[in-house]
Amino acid sequence: MKATESNKIAVIIGAGPAGLTAAYELLTRTDIKPIVLEKSERIGGLSRTIQYKGNRMDIGGHRFFSKSDRVMNWWLKHMPLENAAASNATISYQRQSRSLRSSDASAVPPESVEPSAKVDSDMVMLVRPRKSRIYFLGKFFAYPLQLSWDTLSKLGVIRTTRIALSYFRSLLLPISRVSNLEDFFINRFGRELYATFFKSYTEKVWGTPCSAISADWGEQRIKGLSIWKTIAHHLKEALRRRPEDFRQKATETSLIEQFLYPKYGPGQMWEEVARKVESLGGKIFQNAHVTKITTDGQWVRSVLVGNSALPQQRFKADFVISTMPVTELIQALDTPIPADVQEISDGLQYRDFITVGLLLKALTITDGDTPGRRLITDNWIYIQEPGVLAGRLQIFNNWSPSLVANQDQVWVGVEYFCYQTDPIWELDDAAMARLAQEELQKIGIIDRADVLDSHVERVPKAYPAYFGTYARFDVLRQHLDSFDNLFLIGRNGMHKYNNQDHSMLTAMAAVDSIVAGLGDKHRIWAVNTEAEYHEETLEGQRCEFNAAG
Repeated sequence: MKATESNKIAVIIGAGPAGLTAAYELLTRTDIKPIVLEKSERIGGLSRTIQYKGNRMDIGGHRFFSKSDRVMNWWLKHMPLENAAASNATISYQRQSRSLRSSDASAVPPESVEPSAKVDSDMVMLVRPRKSRIYFLGKFFAYPLQLSWDTLSKLGVIRTTRIALSYFRSLLLPISRVSNLEDFFINRFGRELYATFFKSYTEKVWGTPCSAISADWGEQRIKGLSIWKTIAHHLKEALRRRPEDFRQKATETSLIEQFLYPKYGPGQMWEEVARKVESLGGKIFQNAHVTKITTDGQWVRSVLVGNSALPQQRFKADFVISTMPVTELIQALDTPIPADVQEISDGLQYRDFITVGLLLKALTITDGDTPGRRLITDNWIYIQEPGVLAGRLQIFNNWSPSLVANQDQVWVGVEYFCYQTDPIWELDDAAMARLAQEELQKIGIIDRADVLDSHVERVPKAYPAYFGTYARFDVLRQHLDSFDNLFLIGRNGMHKYNNQDHSMLTAMAAVDSIVAGLGDKHRIWAVNTEAEYHEETLEGQRCEFNAAG
């Protein structure tokens, strides 16, 4: 039953997964009308899909996997599994087994049946195998690392011995006070393995020493992963006799082996949700740059938007749900900002992102165990070779064949992590494409003669950083949470390196609080990445949160 909030307006800043989830939840659970303000001309935020000459790019790569049943049901509500009706696929919901056949009402909640999604054979989720590897010393290593003969033989006896001795030293004599990410890695994997596989790549991604990054990043992204869990996982795989449910709820996220994926990339999901938001009466404005947020005491009254081509427009608000970077939110508020809050906001940092799409005749690298195979099966390749700036390689063919217009060609994304102040950010598209080609040829992944075309995408503020003034972020958070009708959600909205599903959960938690008439924001902040979500009940709505605040 919908909450009775007749004639009330929720202004939602940002049309990414968090913002669109909030809009849809409000429309289907309340009488509150959402108005979504998107700064860019594209829907989906970081989860958008870029189209270029019939080929599609997934910015950063988005596996549709969650330990939250609420999120998994939500996705399948909008996009059912491909060929689910003809399969015997089953899933586990809180120790219950249910069919995934689209004809089975138990596959998704009854109220979520979407006839249009069922009829459209393109509006479907694929079940995709997950494979990622590390490219180092001109060789492939399994990712996450496996203590297999293959790994040990490639590392060599001397390096392997040092890794083993270093790991056992960390077990016996761990760093007692973990104050940064370097300490976290050393305690978890040993100094030698950290130096071999974690240090250079992590610093390439973040552009700062691991010793200057908060350990919170490790706690959020790989809190449950360790050498022992990796060994246990692979022993379990070797002994398992039946296929595991693709939800893999008991598996660490870094170890999952299957995931869901929209046929035409993640943007397909969010474009569909945006369509439904508007069909249900919500409004979405693109190219809507928030210029000012007006307040009255601890209450947000309105949001002003505009751009160079349009006059400024004011949207009155009963609720404001923000996914915009907190630094920009602070700048937009019309009320005086306390000096310490302003200092923290000014000191927050972000890592920016560039993807170079390369259309190729072929790759020069092959899988040694499949002679004659034209294309390796990896989704991602983590490039840890020294001497190149490229950090990761996506092979779009392996995310979904439908991302590639010509199946005889290979479509890849070369990923670079940088700051907008770095020279690489200022390179024009042609120079950026040349750099990507030169680097991949240098490390033996492609032959530049096989390049057919290229396309460059730049994403500012892609990754909120856990350094700068981040250690004092709670002070800024408390100030923003003091506005009774302002809710911060999503990755940049909370300056928290959330996955897509966690961003959605923060949106759901915000709507839960609005439905229940709660001003307390702790339920939103309690949604924590890489956590086993605990169930709580709020006014009849089942929610899943991390129990730790």
